[in-house]
Amino acid sequence: MSDSFLDHIPSYEREKIRKRMRSPEEYERLREKVKGPEDLEREMKKSEQMAEAHFRIETEPETAERLHDRIAKDLKERGVEAVLENADVSESVKVALEKGNFGVSVETHPKTHEDVLVVLPEGNIQDKLPVKPVQSEHYIQSLLVV
Repeated sequence: MSDSFLDHIPSYEREKIRKRMRSPEEYERLREKVKGPEDLEREMKKSEQMAEAHFRIETEPETAERLHDRIAKDLKERGVEAVLENADVSESVKVALEKGNFGVSVETHPKTHEDVLVVLPEGNIQDKLPVKPVQSEHYIQSLLVV
């Protein structure tokens, strides 16, 4: 018979854990983490779209160029703040982005760890500037429709 880690904890500590796990606040917090079928379906659809976009960007140069041109146009017309999540970039990077000196890819977001559309400024490959979720969704939809 194997021992659980709870068997090695003093009884007063076990009781504290049990009370905390039975509290309404803890129940509500755990319930928030549980995803329903609608959430899972939405996530799967988004993941499929991102995978399809990534595949097209990597394998179809004209698709990547078309996406690059749309983002470059928006950066030039509307500015970095309207397109990118983090507009806190150096002036030289901002100018390069507005001139169209960047690459486009699908990468993992540094904070959420989800696949997102990113802009890669030329010169410093380590800079991955995520596109705003609303803009990203708009670009992906237009990419997959055409």
